[in-house]
Amino acid sequence: MRKHMISALAALATLTIGLSACAGTGSSATSNGAATASNEKTLNVTASFYPIAWLTEQVGGNRVTVASATPNNVEPHDFELAPKAIASIDATSALFYVAGFQPSVDEAAGSLAKAKPVDLSGSVNLVKHASAGGAHTDTTLDPHFWLDPQRMTSAAKTIAATLEKMDPAGTQTYQTNLAAVTTKLEALSAKFSAGLNQCERKDVVTSHAAFGYLTDRYGLTQVSISGIDPDSDPSPADLKRVAAAMKETGATTVFTEELLSPKTAEALASQAGAQTDVLATLEAKPEHGDYLDAMESNLTALRKALACK
Repeated sequence: MRKHMISALAALATLTIGLSACAGTGSSATSNGAATASNEKTLNVTASFYPIAWLTEQVGGNRVTVASATPNNVEPHDFELAPKAIASIDATSALFYVAGFQPSVDEAAGSLAKAKPVDLSGSVNLVKHASAGGAHTDTTLDPHFWLDPQRMTSAAKTIAATLEKMDPAGTQTYQTNLAAVTTKLEALSAKFSAGLNQCERKDVVTSHAAFGYLTDRYGLTQVSISGIDPDSDPSPADLKRVAAAMKETGATTVFTEELLSPKTAEALASQAGAQTDVLATLEAKPEHGDYLDAMESNLTALRKALACK
């Protein structure tokens, strides 16, 4: 189902360039989200993939340079880190990641000699979510917490506390930035609550079970073609259950994703007389804007698909 596949050699080259570029630009997000040049950075850190990198930049501001362990436009679930890339991570002060999402990063976190591994999963209350039309619940915890703005706030607090311990002189900066990004995330959550409060439909049909935290937070129901792992191919029974759920609820949209092939979703939509639209998983940097922009685009897509007032 992968739309983007890369060889180990290409991945290594891309990641090495990405780490060097991020560390060498001398810029990061300030507390108001704008990029700025600075020679006052005291920390170089690594984030496992885009949403954690964005959040770390928001909190770290101009005291922190953030490199992403996963190159842009690469589906991160099973991206493999090469030994040289792991060495580059270990040359930074910390690795922020979520255990259970990227096996290669989990393995790397356990092998670091210098960089501090910071698993954010313990601070965001991970739970298990049903998948494949609600037929079963995955046995592993769902790692996709970043699609819930309130859980992102919890992760931001952990990031701020970690940065303060490593850089006590920056405590005021980190606290100011934490307050700023918390305000942004609270405003985003309020928009979702208001925008999804009165909808004709509540079922969100998705390619894979990445949206459980979002649907739980705002009173919706996730109906996914595949489970939490997007590589798991749906069985004929799974597809039959999703089609039946769509017929029962009157769902008009099957959501595809940026980094997955839409073929199965398109076939299901065609069979059900529905349309497709994109719902961003935020597992990679958006083509336009940032995390907040992509989440607001998700809200617009959901409101249209669910016929919200």
